[in-house]
Amino acid sequence: MPVRSFDEIPKINSDRLWARHMEMAEIGPIEETGNCRLALTAEDRAARELFAQWCRDAGMQLKSDRAGNMFAMRPGRDGGRAAVAAGSHLDTQPHGGRFDGVSGMLTALEVVETLNDAGLETEAPLMLINWTNEEGVRFAPGMLGSAWFAGRIDDETLDETISTDGQRFADEAEAIGWRGTSSRNDLPMDAFFELHIEQGPVLEACGADVGVVTSVQGLCWFDVQVTGADAHAGTTPLDARRDALLAAAAMLVELNKAGKEEGSDARVSVGRLKTATDGPSTVVGQVEFVIDIRHPDAAAIDRLRARCREVCKTVANAHTCDVKVRDRFAVPPTLFDKSCVEALEKAAKSLQLSYRKMPSGALHDAANVASLVPTAMLFVPCRDGISHNVAEYASKEHLAAGCNVLLRAILARAA
Repeated sequence: MPVRSFDEIPKINSDRLWARHMEMAEIGPIEETGNCRLALTAEDRAARELFAQWCRDAGMQLKSDRAGNMFAMRPGRDGGRAAVAAGSHLDTQPHGGRFDGVSGMLTALEVVETLNDAGLETEAPLMLINWTNEEGVRFAPGMLGSAWFAGRIDDETLDETISTDGQRFADEAEAIGWRGTSSRNDLPMDAFFELHIEQGPVLEACGADVGVVTSVQGLCWFDVQVTGADAHAGTTPLDARRDALLAAAAMLVELNKAGKEEGSDARVSVGRLKTATDGPSTVVGQVEFVIDIRHPDAAAIDRLRARCREVCKTVANAHTCDVKVRDRFAVPPTLFDKSCVEALEKAAKSLQLSYRKMPSGALHDAANVASLVPTAMLFVPCRDGISHNVAEYASKEHLAAGCNVLLRAILARAA
């Protein structure tokens, strides 16, 4: 039967939702509470197969596309309508937790299972989506699956992306059995909702049950290569060296200053630095690192891009080194759809949950999908704001609250 009002909507099964989290966490466990499931590895494949089986048990049909994105379909009463979609990702950081990305997948599944239990139909079809390589650890940059789906990278760029262990993306997607033939035209979408742990301390600090996300800040990455000259650490005077590592270290300090000068909303980071040599008695001749720039305002990102390039050039000259700065990846700031944001707000109010409207500091697949269809995100609190860490934790109660909001927002769009 169809749903006619909020009063007819059942509550989700919080025990089942939590049990799903704990069962998924058995794949790729590390330490006592962490997970490592890098994209298109054996662990990722096992997670996909488990999720796929749950979807099949719930009566859904599965498809996949060139990027290995997974799509699970629940029919609607009106087969001609585009699907209301929800999801996130199943891959993790190398020292990740049990909730980042996974909670978005499992709450979306719980929405379908709750509707099945209650015998409720929707007018529009529902679609659950697992986006490939959101984390960008094994294949860089991140969000490859949703970026390809949104048309931000082409087929060749996707296929030829090389992993940290030297494998082609296309070959690895094929090897785990999820490189399909579906296209965006085969999977018409009306809207997309993504639930995610906040990955920050704001919701916990203010005591809100959920966060209604209004936007995602923009990002750009630079690949930087600093070149000096290898030298003997014992025989080369300090003032005669072209020390690429020393130059890179000075750049990192100045890049941090540049971010602070732009204001409190700016983020400038370096999280990956590689030296060409690894000997304790060698002056390093070449260093490579990645600059990560983020800001909610596009003009500020442009200023930071120019400032970071200038910093690298100025510092390299001061250390008699050469430097190359190349664009790698960029996502513009994203404003989420007003109607989808309002659907989440209305759902939270109907459940008498406290909520906070907020931007997302982290990038998510929803930022790519928002270029195609109306999109919004929902955050649930995580303890101490910790994420990308084995200590990451979201409570059973907060996950259930977020899932109930997600259920009602999806039904408002689909019913």
